[in-house]
Amino acid sequence: MIDVLLCFLVACPVLLAAGSPVSQSNNGTTPLVIWHGMGDSCCNPLSMGAVKKMIEEEIPGIYVLSLMIGNNIIEDTENGFFMEVNEQVSVVCTQLAQDPRLKTGYNAMGFSQGAQFLRAVAQRCPSPPMKNLISVGGQHQGVYGLPKCLGEKSVICNIIRKILNKGAYKEEIQKHLVQAEYWHDPYNDDLYKRYSLFLADVNQERTVNETYKKNLQLLDKFVMVKFLNDTVVDPVDTEWFGFLKTGQAKVTETLQESVLYKEDRLGLAAMDKTGKLVFLATKGDHLQFTREWFNTNLLPYLQ
Repeated sequence: MIDVLLCFLVACPVLLAAGSPVSQSNNGTTPLVIWHGMGDSCCNPLSMGAVKKMIEEEIPGIYVLSLMIGNNIIEDTENGFFMEVNEQVSVVCTQLAQDPRLKTGYNAMGFSQGAQFLRAVAQRCPSPPMKNLISVGGQHQGVYGLPKCLGEKSVICNIIRKILNKGAYKEEIQKHLVQAEYWHDPYNDDLYKRYSLFLADVNQERTVNETYKKNLQLLDKFVMVKFLNDTVVDPVDTEWFGFLKTGQAKVTETLQESVLYKEDRLGLAAMDKTGKLVFLATKGDHLQFTREWFNTNLLPYLQ
């Protein structure tokens, strides 16, 4: 989001400067890959650029790769709306495999939709190995609604809302609108499972791909951050892998209550039992947190 990390930036004005160049050496630290959310870009000095700079200050010598999907910031932003997600994941897998600084492993941090996209990377592309995956406001069971989006008066969000409500599972929409690929309509569960190009696949809701399941369990930790006052993600429970119960749009269920967990279609139940799943919460709105909160709660998983 263009306005991501507003509270974070207000609390930490020093982070308004653009990120500094990274050394070729990791100085013994584990590299970090970050993926931005909808309407944002790899290098926005008010969001991902600020996060990158902060982490570099907190962990001297770390290599931070902020993913750019496309040849420039404009393409990167546009692709967050219009480039088919499976293609984006494939591009990232190739990019990571070709980066010599990542060959012994890396941590990953995804913001909003970038979180579920990085989870797909973990499931599909185990080399180089992802160690810890940190999901910051990710929508792992999808969304059913786009409240606020890029702001109440956002023209593009209003258009997207109308398109999704009318035909999210039409082939041409699935292929050309990113948000349709993690649109999860509880009233049309059969259509979702049959036609969702991305989310139904990575969530193993058609068949169980044992490779996906095995690869996800290779993670040391899968950390999920929920924003308790989130006005962007609907339902907010998706940030902890929960969702609306099928057939209605009011009552939610937790990950542990879901079929995905009970049948352990992703290996999440096994990971939960061994302490690999970490559920964190903060009172902020979507992607809003302070540097102090970040350092206390997330930085330990990057060191």
